[in-house]
Amino acid sequence: MADVTAFARKVEQIQERLRSQHLDGWLLYNFRGTNVFATKILEMPADVFLSRRHFYFIPASGAPRKLVHSIEQHALDHLPGEKFIYSQWKTLDDGVKQILGDARRIAMEYSPKNAIPYLSKIDAGTFEYLKSFGVEIVTSGDIVQYFEARLSAAQYNEMIESAHVLRRTVDAAFGFIGDRLRTGQTVTEFDVQSTMLAEFKAHGLITYADPNCSANANGANPHYEPTKDRSSVIRRGDHVLIDLWAKKNTPGAIYADITWVAYVGEKIPPKYQEVFDIVKGARDAAVDFLKAQFAAGKKVRGCDVDDVTHAYINDRGYGDYFIHRTGHNIGEEVHGNGAHLDNYETHDERELIPETCFSIEPGIYLPGEFGVRLEIDVYISKDGEVIIPGQPIQQEIVKIIL
Repeated sequence: MADVTAFARKVEQIQERLRSQHLDGWLLYNFRGTNVFATKILEMPADVFLSRRHFYFIPASGAPRKLVHSIEQHALDHLPGEKFIYSQWKTLDDGVKQILGDARRIAMEYSPKNAIPYLSKIDAGTFEYLKSFGVEIVTSGDIVQYFEARLSAAQYNEMIESAHVLRRTVDAAFGFIGDRLRTGQTVTEFDVQSTMLAEFKAHGLITYADPNCSANANGANPHYEPTKDRSSVIRRGDHVLIDLWAKKNTPGAIYADITWVAYVGEKIPPKYQEVFDIVKGARDAAVDFLKAQFAAGKKVRGCDVDDVTHAYINDRGYGDYFIHRTGHNIGEEVHGNGAHLDNYETHDERELIPETCFSIEPGIYLPGEFGVRLEIDVYISKDGEVIIPGQPIQQEIVKIIL
């Protein structure tokens, strides 16, 4: 059940943001759990499945209003506000009119031209239906992340703990490769993956998918995944990339997500060093940009940071080999629902707001050779401080000495 007092405070905060954006209200619509934002913001019970449409309207001023189906009329009883009930499509029309009142400009989980698909949770038919009532529908993108993507103090502290475990796991993974090779044993990508999973288990971390170890050309595939039956042997002279993500095994825990690279040997090939230096420069340019913008009190959009890293790599002749966005929001899911650092795959104009976490992970992928990605996590404090959990971050290619 929702904490009534806490939810009332949430409504007041929502209304402040609605007024600041000159909106008449926010309509949270859900059908069979298709709107994950509405499910979380309305604190819907996890064990209840609803088969009919329901609506919760938060006006810029005044009490919320809710609309539910007659056979599920208690679905939103845990929330404040006047309740309206529909059963037939005609009474649905009447109910929508009643909860909207005289609102004319409302926010919903909608992205114009589906520019940000992670945000688009209302279908075209529902959009057309609500437009027929004379309302203008605008994106709730910046509002929804304020209430869905910000971390609590407890979540932040647990994320820091997870980040430190991941950082130690990097050392354990590269150390494992060196130990096996120095004693003349075979070591595969899958063996390294298993070692990382063992470290997670030992420190109480869980993950939705296994971490990744990629050798040589496999590292040029950003989503390569070794398996027991498909895994390359790691040898002297190999380039190794590991990508790992995990979180505490507690309710509401937040992921940490990092990527490091290494070379098996003492003398690093010049091309590998060149690519590493460029990727590192792009990563650091993004961090410097964030620090400068927040220090100056300026708003920063996800697309702006993406422009910085892509420009850095483009200017050094490797733009064709940087084939993804700069980063993603991080939350209870490793790819969270807040603003992404993206002006490449999508045009994400959402603001990077305090108390949210996201990755910075530029990469260069040379088919048939190797890939370099240097992923760090960034948290923006309530005061606009740019914090990198899990220090130290990678500054040099790790040498696995045999």
